[in-house]
Amino acid sequence: MKLNPLTRSAARPRTALVLALACLLSGTAPARGALPTPDADNGGIELPPGFRAVVVADDLGRLRFLAVAGNGDVYVKTREDGIIALRDTNGDGRADVKETFGSGGGTGIAIRDGWLYHSSNSAIYRYKMTPGELVPSGEPQTIVSGLPDGRQHNSKGFAFDDQGRLYVEVGSPSNAYGGEKDRQKGAKGEDPTEFLKRHGGFWRFDPDKPNQTQADGFHFSTGHRHMIGVAWNPVSKALFATMHGRDQLSTVAPEHYSDEDNAEKPAEEMHVIREGASFGWPFTYYDPIRKARMVGPEFGGDNQKKAEPGKYPDPLIAFPGHWAPMQLAFYRPEQFPAKYRGGAFLAFHGSWNRAPKPQKGYNVTFIPFDEKGMPKGTHEVFAHGFPGVAEVSAPKEARFRPCGLAVGPDGSLYVTDSQKGRVWRIFYAGAKKTTSSPPATGRTGATKAAAADLARGADVYQQACSVCHMPDGSGVPGLQPGLLGSPVVAGNTSTLIRVLLHGPAKVLPTDRGDSSNTMPSFEDLTDAELASVVNYVRHTFAKKTASITPSQVATLRKN
Repeated sequence: MKLNPLTRSAARPRTALVLALACLLSGTAPARGALPTPDADNGGIELPPGFRAVVVADDLGRLRFLAVAGNGDVYVKTREDGIIALRDTNGDGRADVKETFGSGGGTGIAIRDGWLYHSSNSAIYRYKMTPGELVPSGEPQTIVSGLPDGRQHNSKGFAFDDQGRLYVEVGSPSNAYGGEKDRQKGAKGEDPTEFLKRHGGFWRFDPDKPNQTQADGFHFSTGHRHMIGVAWNPVSKALFATMHGRDQLSTVAPEHYSDEDNAEKPAEEMHVIREGASFGWPFTYYDPIRKARMVGPEFGGDNQKKAEPGKYPDPLIAFPGHWAPMQLAFYRPEQFPAKYRGGAFLAFHGSWNRAPKPQKGYNVTFIPFDEKGMPKGTHEVFAHGFPGVAEVSAPKEARFRPCGLAVGPDGSLYVTDSQKGRVWRIFYAGAKKTTSSPPATGRTGATKAAAADLARGADVYQQACSVCHMPDGSGVPGLQPGLLGSPVVAGNTSTLIRVLLHGPAKVLPTDRGDSSNTMPSFEDLTDAELASVVNYVRHTFAKKTASITPSQVATLRKN
């Protein structure tokens, strides 16, 4: 779908008239009611059963993060051209009014206490928001300026705590502080003491005090490479952030690291950010295969040397290497099923540094949190299919790359694309009800029924399983197990069903393997969906022809 928006700032008088007519009574966008009609193809992405999507706007340019106001207006940062404001005046889920304001590009954006905050690569600004106005009429205030703006990792992610204090991340414009040869063969690490006084950490500021500099902020944490995705969890009352892992292990030290080591071993990390914390950059990286913090080659690492125990924290979750975590948001509304409430969604921009292996990531991932507001240690791909191709060898081949995400006032999840400028709204439309058909009679009827069941199972597998276990069941070495030749797939069907219902950690032996990514439960799938995907997996990857029924799943679900 392509949006034909109104022209930009030059057309403001015409836009004001449109808004006045559309919002005459309330001064806001239309009241939230029924969910919109989704796009037939969900805007070109794959979602779990029961979820649908509509394209809010398209062809907006290179988009970054976004925020959604209480009336449903959407504000999107662009990489070069300021902020795009989107409004849906008729409730169909698609923006029919668009305005652009501000300048300077950047990434971060958030709404707090009637102000719209946003970041360039060197500053934090805010606009006063007035009810009924899509575009703020006043001039922006400068809250913090003069932040370091290096060539790498210069986006300024920020968040607020429950007291309203502002936390801004200043990334490290370096791979591993390897001197003049950083990112090159033989790079040698330098002393980062002075560098880390201005880079690689969070600084805390007063969000209501204009014209601050970095020196006015409190240096809250250190040892980051880049933590652009950051959000406050009101349950644990803590700040959580995701760090981009390092690159080019095999380039720097080919005598110790292979290309596969480089592709798989430097994890992307999720941490809780406490005052005074140090996360080990540039000296270390986290290896999700060994489940250990390792010394980087610039500082004497040889693919075997581990960091000093306890000196730096292990990640709460280690994501696959080079996926590039972007905007992070906690989910608290009730539109999505209960399993998502209290958890977090994270947009992954996708890798560029896994060659000669295919690039990975390019998805939106869900991270379950427990009742205390801490991650359970698992994660699952929620939305995928953004690249539009089976394999990506370079990011430019991807049709879309997820970048920003935010939760709307009705509980919908909004996602931005940094390639062509698409914005999706994802919502839960409810699981499809399956109606029982009369028993098939004769060989032909049975064959057709079995084929239909396998087709349903293939659809569920594509949506829920293929991103981790791969479409061909090959898995990812050290991360997700392959299904071809798996004794769990070929063995007792009750065990396989229970694995899907409860997750393998609660069903299988603890010594079953070294795959570092923990598979979640799929208890939200219906009995029919679970039965069909079990039949598909066993038929496809274990050549088993015997079928199970939804009633068998229902029986095990109760036990």
